[in-house]
Amino acid sequence: MPSQSVLQSKQAFVEELTEKLKNAECGVIVDYKGITVADDTALRKSLREAGIDYFVVKNTLLKRAAKEAGIEGIEDVLEGTTAIALAKDDIITAPKLLYKQEEDSDGQFSIKKGFVSGKAISKEEVIAYAKLPSKETLLSQLVFMLQSPIQRLAIAISEIEKKQSA
Repeated sequence: MPSQSVLQSKQAFVEELTEKLKNAECGVIVDYKGITVADDTALRKSLREAGIDYFVVKNTLLKRAAKEAGIEGIEDVLEGTTAIALAKDDIITAPKLLYKQEEDSDGQFSIKKGFVSGKAISKEEVIAYAKLPSKETLLSQLVFMLQSPIQRLAIAISEIEKKQSA
């Protein structure tokens, strides 16, 4: 039977993890088995620079924390080696970085599942998020689309003015 101090530390960890899950807009669960130390270090650095919390977690503790956080549907992938990436604001960056790692690792590193706004999503949906353009790219495309009709109108008015003055 585990000692009282071990149980208390696990309970504290589950409480902390529950809060992290509740505050995360996006989470991606991965199997990191077989990743090299150099690749893991580079991945952790890129995730940290993007403001994403990434850590290895015991399946039983993640299962309890997810249940307490109200996230259902991820229990089926909680076996083997598990790490989780949690993003507070951006739902695209974590899937993008982890999907890139999966592609580069030749099957040694794999995405298991994820969640967005407390709802579980499949591996395929995580990959779909990863393939979306970044927030900055989407905003610039939106600005261009909004600007385009105004620009065309200005050109048309200019051409009309040129015809009338000629």
